[in-house]
Amino acid sequence: MKRSTKQRACGLLAGGLLLALLPGCSGGLVSNVNNGAINPNTDQTEFDIMGGMSALSAGYEDHEVLNALQKSAGVSIHWETMSDSLAEQVNIRITGGQLPDAFMGVGFSNYDIARYGDDGTFLDLTPYLTPEIMPNLCAVLEAHPEIRAAITMEDGGIYGLPSGEQMTTAGIGAPMDEAFSIFSVPQYSMINKAWLDELNLPMPTSLDELHDVLKAFKDNDMSARYYGNAPGSTIPMTTGFDEWCWGQNIFYAGFGFTNWPNDVINDIHLTGDGKVEFVCTTDAYRDCITYFHDWYAEGLMDVEMFSQSDSQLIAKCQQGYVGVSTWWYIEELMGDYAKDYVFLPPLTGPKGTQYEGTCGVTIRPGTPISSGQLNITNKCQSPINLLKFFDQWYDGETVMQLQYGPIGVFFTGKDDKGMWLSISDEEARAKYGKSGGELRNVYEVFGPKLVLAEYYNEVFYMEPRAIERLTDLDESWMPYVKDTTFYPVDCVFTGMEMETIDWHKPDFESAVREQEGLWIKEGGPTDAEWEAYKQRLADKCGLNDLIQAYQDAYDRYAQTR
Repeated sequence: MKRSTKQRACGLLAGGLLLALLPGCSGGLVSNVNNGAINPNTDQTEFDIMGGMSALSAGYEDHEVLNALQKSAGVSIHWETMSDSLAEQVNIRITGGQLPDAFMGVGFSNYDIARYGDDGTFLDLTPYLTPEIMPNLCAVLEAHPEIRAAITMEDGGIYGLPSGEQMTTAGIGAPMDEAFSIFSVPQYSMINKAWLDELNLPMPTSLDELHDVLKAFKDNDMSARYYGNAPGSTIPMTTGFDEWCWGQNIFYAGFGFTNWPNDVINDIHLTGDGKVEFVCTTDAYRDCITYFHDWYAEGLMDVEMFSQSDSQLIAKCQQGYVGVSTWWYIEELMGDYAKDYVFLPPLTGPKGTQYEGTCGVTIRPGTPISSGQLNITNKCQSPINLLKFFDQWYDGETVMQLQYGPIGVFFTGKDDKGMWLSISDEEARAKYGKSGGELRNVYEVFGPKLVLAEYYNEVFYMEPRAIERLTDLDESWMPYVKDTTFYPVDCVFTGMEMETIDWHKPDFESAVREQEGLWIKEGGPTDAEWEAYKQRLADKCGLNDLIQAYQDAYDRYAQTR
């Protein structure tokens, strides 16, 4: 797809080819080959499946859980799995017409799924979703109609099996209808409390107070003074720039929003009355960027925040250089210095402004329900047999083993409530020479795993670190969330809407990110710059078309809820 000069002028081009932009193997759009009808053939029992796996995986050929499931279903699977170059190899196979019977763990987008469903590359699985063929999945879909809605494409077809992980505060006791995803607030800010105490400074409650604290850290060179590091080594505050759990966005709460890097688009926001807007075009966003330029100009924000990797951030924090940063866990980020840090809650806005006293944390949705983790192709001669194999994945005890590891390895036994207990780090190191997390990576299987919220109350317990993070979320961050509205990431888009989003989104996001970084570093925007910026987004980056696409998709979504 060749872009016009007008669109190239919007911003930096996204790197690499998108899988969605490649043609299907048929070379054109035709009706789906099974045309909504079931294929009754059950002769095929050997299948080829291509897909992804963890870099630490031992492979699937000798995976005891997968082998037991194959035996139970009476099938044999040849696995072609990889941790690197997966998208490239999938593209080669699709464009060359050399299809496996199914793709597993690829993570096709809704655009990919709709396109390859439309041209016949992926089978429509709708007629196979019956209690006779897939009793476990049918029971799940009956109990959770929203899951069926999320995997149904615009044409009514279902071209992949559902996957998703509903890790929420329900796992620590919250009512199911009041639970929030572990991803609701991706950045936890933290501050060196030992440095505060050394300087007799109180815990900041506003952005202005944090500014003064950061200045005191810098002026007193606290890294050198408190830890004996080299003179001038103090970094008052360091983060990434618009990064997932280590960006600066949590500090924007003082201006009434936190524009989290989002699976839909970086700055999308759904207002309480159901209207879609982009935070990056609001006056609050402009005021926020202008305010933080002063911090940057004073040397309070790390000059490398726009380019550093997460490993570089961790290295700085674990050498005792940093006063304030963001991450999920204090211990993981700060290492041996973790005991000196505490969480720094969201802060209110600057004094003397309309934001004084304001603290608005914008939450984001959890992991969307996806149908891009298992897609059966038109090469498969006996979909019924293969789907019976995968239906076993929609059992609570089975999916927990595919997600973490086998019973007898990762899961050590049940407690008096009948809940499965997982191996501790100490036990895992003693028995297998690995931490619990490393052991999980060895046994985890990519694919259509649907980990429902109720499993954490009925089948197995969450990992201790997940419980810790959800507890922190519930106690330290959710109290600052005033509006729990968010744009749902499992909206289903029409083909035209997906074309619009894929056409404009890369340049739109690049333009916003590039300009935000420049304004923080160089100052601004002036009135003229601000108007020119908004005009550029509208004229060259598809602002209005994107808003319309997201609004129309949401309106349809809301009608079904």
